[in-house]
Amino acid sequence: MPQFAPLQNDTFLRALLRQPTDYTPVWLMRQAGRYLPEYRATRARAGSFLGLAKNPDFATEVTLQPIDRYPLDASILFSDILTVPDAMGLGLYFEDGEGPKFERTVRTEEDVAKLQVPDMASLQYVFDAVTQIRTALNGRVPLIGFSGSPWTLACYMVEGGGSREFHTIKKMLYARPDLMHRILDVTAQAVTQYLNAQIDAGAQAVMIFDSWGGALADGAYQAFSLAYMRKIVAGLQREKDGVKIPAIVFTKGGGLWLDEMADIGADALGLDWTVNLGRARALVGDRVALQGNLDPAVLMAGPEQVAAEVEKALASYGTPTQGHGHVFNLGHGISQFTPPESVTAMVEAVHSFSRRQRQA
Repeated sequence: MPQFAPLQNDTFLRALLRQPTDYTPVWLMRQAGRYLPEYRATRARAGSFLGLAKNPDFATEVTLQPIDRYPLDASILFSDILTVPDAMGLGLYFEDGEGPKFERTVRTEEDVAKLQVPDMASLQYVFDAVTQIRTALNGRVPLIGFSGSPWTLACYMVEGGGSREFHTIKKMLYARPDLMHRILDVTAQAVTQYLNAQIDAGAQAVMIFDSWGGALADGAYQAFSLAYMRKIVAGLQREKDGVKIPAIVFTKGGGLWLDEMADIGADALGLDWTVNLGRARALVGDRVALQGNLDPAVLMAGPEQVAAEVEKALASYGTPTQGHGHVFNLGHGISQFTPPESVTAMVEAVHSFSRRQRQA
């Protein structure tokens, strides 16, 4: 096991664990990405998105780019949520101008019967990237590892790519729930192993992205998404070398179910921009920390508007008190069309206003 430099800024981890912080920490979903000119330059050298994601040197380079540019409080592994189904042999590929697709889908009884937890050795490029990034960070900020949720991964595996209506997978869910549960069970086992391997490689917190959980009906969400995230959280290493490893769960469109989400054992819940932070805090109490939740479109406005909306969000949450924690983030991934200077304005506003809040 490699020896890593001591952590110089643990504000993010302290907030997730609902411990006191001097200010509200901030990071961004998709912070290493297409809105940065330096990312686009590295991606051009890599030749393709997968060429970037599967090469630990390139993955390290782009993970550090936003950390070098902005005083963010956490870094997140540069990877893709679909690495796990790709390792299951479904043949992930990207077409220019379109989202991810799979060469093979999981739709028939035979497809489902063949599905297996992949050998984690086939994902070694991810774990190598985690160790390399953690080493290169040299203790500046913590490193977040992540995975897609079983339901979200299953959406891609059954549909064969992204979807607006989710007709194919929802038909399976209602007509053959036995097949659906088998896919989710195998995938949950794979995700648990995958996240634990990232923790072993050096991830200091982990996040489960349930991007499509909000597409489910009430009742179906609890049975087909939340139950499997609960299983994963229960199977995670929550401590490594005597240090706690916090777990964050984020269901986009999941605001209706925050009360139930707060009871699955995670340390923090991510919120999309449809949720009022103050009401969410009152609802979850001291069970979990919260992460979010500025509308990414705010960053298309000028610096003054960005600062004003940041202050509104922080005021809505209020000053963190004993047993409460807040990590500032967007309500979803940053848009590729975001002006980089808007991120500067946002990070400065979060840090300065949240410090003033605590001194008031």
